[in-house]
Amino acid sequence: MLDDLKDKFHDECGIFGIYLNHPRHDSEAAQTTFYGLYALQHRGQESAGIAVSDLKRIQLHKGMGLASEVFSPEIIARLQGQIAVGHVRYSTTGESGAVNAQPLVFHYLNGMVALAHNGNLINTKELRANLSAYGSVFQTTTDTEVVANLMARYSKDHMEDALAKCMIDMKGAYSLIIMTEDRLVGIRDPLGIRPLCLGEMQGSYILASESASLDTVGAKFVRDIKPGEIVVIDKTGLKSIQAVHSGRTAHCIFEYIYFARPDSTMDGINVYQARKAMGRQLAREADIGGDLVIAVPDSGTAAALGYAEESGLPFEEGLIKKRYVGRTFIQPTQAIRELGVKLKLNAVHEVVRDKRVIMVDDSIVRGTTSKNIVKMLREAGAKEVHMVVASPPTCHPCYYGIDTSQREELIANTMSTEEIARHIGADSLHYISMEGMVNALMPKTDDFCTACFSGEYPIA
Repeated sequence: MLDDLKDKFHDECGIFGIYLNHPRHDSEAAQTTFYGLYALQHRGQESAGIAVSDLKRIQLHKGMGLASEVFSPEIIARLQGQIAVGHVRYSTTGESGAVNAQPLVFHYLNGMVALAHNGNLINTKELRANLSAYGSVFQTTTDTEVVANLMARYSKDHMEDALAKCMIDMKGAYSLIIMTEDRLVGIRDPLGIRPLCLGEMQGSYILASESASLDTVGAKFVRDIKPGEIVVIDKTGLKSIQAVHSGRTAHCIFEYIYFARPDSTMDGINVYQARKAMGRQLAREADIGGDLVIAVPDSGTAAALGYAEESGLPFEEGLIKKRYVGRTFIQPTQAIRELGVKLKLNAVHEVVRDKRVIMVDDSIVRGTTSKNIVKMLREAGAKEVHMVVASPPTCHPCYYGIDTSQREELIANTMSTEEIARHIGADSLHYISMEGMVNALMPKTDDFCTACFSGEYPIA
């Protein structure tokens, strides 16, 4: 991968599960799950997998690559059953490799289980050591297998009780979809850091990371899974257990800034409207004399529209994203690598030439991409380039399921705003304030995890 493609945070994965009461054909659950994963592909591009159950046994197919690369119509047709769980992955805990691709399928005292996990446990090392001392054997390096072994440890209990005990042991951020031969189970961590929602489709239930994937498969959004809740779906319907109670929530604010699709709604907040509100707030805080507003597509677009509306400046498409670059397994030559961001973006010379350009992006991580884009705009003839960012300076790493650089690699941890502006070659640089960002989302400040900006972690 090009270095510029790494200059963004990456969420660990997306998960999707369905329990079909009356499937129209044998592979409908797998087919629906494939489309659900396709809609969640932005959350992970390293591997994809689908497990299905016909109420008697579980089948699994997974591999490295995008969902469209891992699955063919012939493979989907072989995955027959009325329950399915799927996963797309970007590795944070555990190396990138086929052995760590999910769902994980394993046998334990009560039968077979398929497990798909979004998030990160912060006490994995401790749990793994304790489980190993009691005879557990691990085949992968993921914390998901730790969850599987915890389930096996409590397998003498009813599943709901066993999972409740697992939640007491697990510390960190997680959304889980678990499939047995005859049940589908969803779990969300006690602070609600990682997202999970419930959908309904013609009497059947769906669990998914984002509501946009429900729209894709024709399902109706029902509600978000509550923090600390276990939802069990079987032939009798849906049952909810509030397994763990927490005095607060800590929804990941980067879901609204960057990770989630703009057409998703999470915990009552539409992502597009949230980004646009951040852009409007940014315009109130950073009143820059400019000729036009452009976005770094796609995640900066909604914020740029909000900035343009609030400032009264025209919004233009000054940067065009090349839609079909995708991933590549062929290491580019040095000459191609030096093209950097130009493989992904191109400036519209006629739009930016001789203009004072205000460029809106969602975040700055290492600064590599920002520097290359500013250079590109100047080469296209921009008279001035002012960069505004719809999130505060990112100074701290995340331990809850986001692939972040080491602290010393985060440019805002080592440079002031003025120094970053000089480093990336911008005429000026403006970040939204912490208070302004949270107020744009409207709920109470302590509804969100903002540790990557503040260093105040909701779980020690």
